[in-house]
Amino acid sequence: MLIALTRAVAPSINRCELTHVSRAPIDVALAVRQHEQYEAALREAGCSIAHAAPEPDLPDSVFIEDTAVVCDEVAVVTRPGAASRRPETAAVAAALRAFRRVETIDAPGTLDGGDVLVAGRTVYVGVGARSNVEGARQLEERLSPYGYEVRPVQVNGCLHLKSAATLVSPAAVLVNPAWVDALVFASLDPVVVDPGEPFAANALLLGDRILYSPAYPRTRALLERRGLRVVPVDLSELAKAEGALTCCSLVFKRGTGRPSSTASSPTWAGASLSRAP
Repeated sequence: MLIALTRAVAPSINRCELTHVSRAPIDVALAVRQHEQYEAALREAGCSIAHAAPEPDLPDSVFIEDTAVVCDEVAVVTRPGAASRRPETAAVAAALRAFRRVETIDAPGTLDGGDVLVAGRTVYVGVGARSNVEGARQLEERLSPYGYEVRPVQVNGCLHLKSAATLVSPAAVLVNPAWVDALVFASLDPVVVDPGEPFAANALLLGDRILYSPAYPRTRALLERRGLRVVPVDLSELAKAEGALTCCSLVFKRGTGRPSSTASSPTWAGASLSRAP
């Protein structure tokens, strides 16, 4: 059973943080309806919905992905790169304690969950506008006892790594090579977005389907030609707040899991970032 932890759209969302998009008025009522449809799509994909406490005065709080990284064995509550978003984490930590042991990222580390892409036991961490090398190092420290390898990756021109790359199958990554070097995902099959759709690399893989924005029809056609099942989910109002499909949930297995038999000591190699060979 999969759990999808979500949080309601804040009525204050028009005061959201913005970095790479221009501010436009958000229809809050429509954003709420679209979020409800998003939760319905999560249920249809086999998720049981759980809710973190709403935060009406925290404009970006619907983007719950940024507040934690949830693996089978442990949840790591982040320290968001935008100071205004750090109060979002307390309610998420409280909700996650029902499902996982919880650890945290501490100052001076910064880490947004949107910068974390987990592919098996490899964890790619985007270093850029919101997450720093120290945040990636601390994540390595928290996850390496369970056999995960953390690889910091340079991200340019977008807010998060998952703006530039997401999984569309366990073995394939949808990527915008203008924002992250596709060659850093050496073990994965790259699917390059249509060049006219730079924001098209964000997709939410759930079992046999991909939740995907209808705003990117050419990239969607590329995915469908590969035999992938694409389910359109419109979050156009939340996109005005620089949000996307992965941003609005934390999806994880219900069971808490046990430490991996391959657990090892941290192997952090300093501040070098993964790049093309």
